[in-house]
Amino acid sequence: MPFDNKNITPKGRYELIGKLIEEIKLRKYSYRTGKAYIYVVKNYLRSELTPREFLLKYYSDKSKSTIRQAYFALKFFYRNVLHERFNEEIPLAKKKEKLPVVLSRDEVKRMIYGTHNIKHRLVLMFLYYAGMRLQEVRNIRWEDVEFEREIIHIKVAKGDKERVVFLHPNLKNTLEIYGRKSKGYVFMSQRGKKYSPKSIQLIVKNAARRAKINKNVTPHTLRHSFATHLLEGGADIRYIQQLLGHKHLKTTQIYTHVANKDIKKLAQLI
Repeated sequence: MPFDNKNITPKGRYELIGKLIEEIKLRKYSYRTGKAYIYVVKNYLRSELTPREFLLKYYSDKSKSTIRQAYFALKFFYRNVLHERFNEEIPLAKKKEKLPVVLSRDEVKRMIYGTHNIKHRLVLMFLYYAGMRLQEVRNIRWEDVEFEREIIHIKVAKGDKERVVFLHPNLKNTLEIYGRKSKGYVFMSQRGKKYSPKSIQLIVKNAARRAKINKNVTPHTLRHSFATHLLEGGADIRYIQQLLGHKHLKTTQIYTHVANKDIKKLAQLI
């Protein structure tokens, strides 16, 4: 008999959410995705509406990405918790491909070298010189930085895909000045805890403000700039794909739309 959320008891809802959490953990979904899926399913179970009615009532005025996430949360719940087919064929608008914000090399240098707190400067350098994500920087450990081989082994990565990136000379030298340690997290707060995501976001925001950059700069902007500058410098896009840890080359190819190398050549033709 198909699932009906109209007569479900509070205890029944609690048990279903528990199973949902288990399935999310088993698949090692990110904390952000898991939190979003749980939020959607909790509201759906309380709503006593069909999936279509639920999405129309609560998400019709939301952004495309929010609607897509709610839809896939319900689909995940039906397939993996209820073990039922999800028959709703709700037309979803394609996710709009936005071009990444990219900084010039000069803007990046102004951000990094205009930051006098050496620990904060290192955060910026890991984001740019290693092309790391915010969460990867938070979780980087001294054991992951191999100074002799000049590589960084990124073990806590998106999708649990470990990868190795080069240890840039500028980053290596700054780490030496900061003071090498044998183990533990590189970035610890004064309270002895890992840097929070908000702390890293603020470091980037303040550095951009000091550098008088008017663009919307986030930690990921430095990663975008890392990839684009490599491409403009002539690096093979497949090597860039490996450095970024992208599963599909198509994801990396977005940088071909913002790289300035070929655009400059075209300008010389007229």
